[in-house]
Amino acid sequence: MRKLTSPPAELSPAPVIRSKSGSRFGTVAETFPAHASRSSTPQEKLIEMNASRTDKCLESVKKAAANHELTEGARENVERWLTQPQYAEYVPGICDLIESGDFGKVDALFWEVIAFGTGGRRGPMSDFGSATMNPRTIAESAHGLATYLKKSGIPQTGNAVVACDTRNRSPEFAKITASVLAAHGLKVYYFTEPRSTPELSFSVRHLNCDVGAMISASHNPPADNGFKAYWNTGGQVLPPHDKGIVDCVYDAGEIPMVDFDEAVKSERIVPIGSEIDNAYHDAVLAMSLSDQRELNAIYTPLHGVGETACYDILTKAGFKGVHILECQREQNGNFPNVDEHMPNPERTEVFRESIEKANELGSTVILASDPDADRLGVCVKNKQGDWTHLTGNQIGSLLVDYICRQRAKNGTLSSDHFVVETMVTTPLIGAIAESHGLKVIDNLLVGFKYIGEAMDAGGPDKFVFGAEESLGFLAGTYARDKDAGIASLYLCEAAAELQQDGKSLLDRLDELYAELGFFLEGQKSQVCTGSSGKAQIDALMQAFRTSPPTELGGIQLATVKDYGQHEVRNLPGNQKSEELPQPSGNLLFFTSAPGERSVRIAVRPSGTEPKIKFYMFVSSQVGDKSLDEVKEATKDVYAAVQNDLMHWIEVQLATLVGQR
Repeated sequence: MRKLTSPPAELSPAPVIRSKSGSRFGTVAETFPAHASRSSTPQEKLIEMNASRTDKCLESVKKAAANHELTEGARENVERWLTQPQYAEYVPGICDLIESGDFGKVDALFWEVIAFGTGGRRGPMSDFGSATMNPRTIAESAHGLATYLKKSGIPQTGNAVVACDTRNRSPEFAKITASVLAAHGLKVYYFTEPRSTPELSFSVRHLNCDVGAMISASHNPPADNGFKAYWNTGGQVLPPHDKGIVDCVYDAGEIPMVDFDEAVKSERIVPIGSEIDNAYHDAVLAMSLSDQRELNAIYTPLHGVGETACYDILTKAGFKGVHILECQREQNGNFPNVDEHMPNPERTEVFRESIEKANELGSTVILASDPDADRLGVCVKNKQGDWTHLTGNQIGSLLVDYICRQRAKNGTLSSDHFVVETMVTTPLIGAIAESHGLKVIDNLLVGFKYIGEAMDAGGPDKFVFGAEESLGFLAGTYARDKDAGIASLYLCEAAAELQQDGKSLLDRLDELYAELGFFLEGQKSQVCTGSSGKAQIDALMQAFRTSPPTELGGIQLATVKDYGQHEVRNLPGNQKSEELPQPSGNLLFFTSAPGERSVRIAVRPSGTEPKIKFYMFVSSQVGDKSLDEVKEATKDVYAAVQNDLMHWIEVQLATLVGQR
């Protein structure tokens, strides 16, 4: 947790723009030289007016902390918001909350400074609070991005682009972002209607921008929102820029901002729309590898922006048999017709309505994108007439198989071409690529930005496909982030091609298993929320490092790769055996000894949610054995490994509780 308890040492080198009215969106702006003598600012006058009330609230906060009604982090952050001029407009609301005595809510709003990770911020929305997404934390994020850009010394075009998805308050937050970036002197291209994250990535490159910002919380619940920062490559920011932006975000004092409407009139903010849509669609459609279009399928955007990406692309491609699910078509940040209002296509429950419609129409494939349309989930009808929910690993395997087979036919593959995947993605993708003579880059940390980086490092013209297990896929050079648009096009083409041969996607998956081995992967998470959650996550990671499990499901674990401490340790002794080079991250990878069956387990904290994630991989050779027999045996091992792992975690958490 990062706490800020003292004023920032230095403001942005840019002049501070303050409105005469004192509001965030003033209609007239004044520029004050950095060291000119002046009268009190509107913010300082607000503090003076509220001084007596603020003093009483500060005393109440100290008492609440002493009585353990507030965490120490909340106390420090509330005091900062009550006393520093950049937060003056929020003081009355904060005082109302303190005077009501609801210190549980105060703690929830201020227990941390919401992390600006290496890609941006994500969390619950509120009107104010250091631990939430609100006008101030959004403005800080945009300010940090623009301030660092000025300091970076890289050649600049002076352009930026901003987009948002369909979430509640996304348009408000997008306007704040554009207004701050414009105040820093950037020409800001602004999508007037919700658009997808991959289109934002495409637009950074297409419009020759220095930076981009996407307002979205991906597949999180309706209460959340977020800010994703993009660099001039079209990918999310990477070292050293990520740390530089983070530092500028946390150092934000008073933040310059222009009036949005005035900036549009003066063309400092430039509205954009269909012209960029068409260019993005054309770039995806140019990647087509088949003219087969006979497919009866259902597509749902889960109340997000996917119609502007996946569905429009499929329609333009000529897939007349792909039907959009009307009950989830409306753009709505409450996700009203999605199970538990949780629009994550990794959840089988979100397919309930689309399965009903598919059964009615006789469809054989269902596609679902998340609210910002960068992830694609898939269900396929099996031979028994039931529906099989494909994992991200299975979808990625089918996509790379389709791409490689089609490109091998048309002679556009060579030994210089390469496929990229993260370390927690199925080894089957690499095995498929290698069977076609391609290079495989599979030592990447979690995060699609690393796939984009590897793509540029290896040569975009030789990049074939990138995948991560959480439904993220990309082909082509038009973007540097995952895209449900290209994934939906290729998935539908693959299904249509197989259908011509009387096969389904599931049939092809079994053919791959029979040839390359059966691969079974899954994921579990331990959620740790609130002010004590991070401490629990840190303690669990420490337990995995110092006293890890050595046997799970009857399988002996032989080694652990620690990408945080950069070493390989042998088990069961947990003794260092060799150095481990880059990459660097808080990730542990346990593996069994080589044999007929392989077990691997990855452990890492989530970068966007209050949880620790566990990725499990079990694979078995098939050989002359029955594939069904191998599948059942592998599933039994997987279940045993998972049960033992979760029991071990329960014991560790119980020990932590006992130590308090």
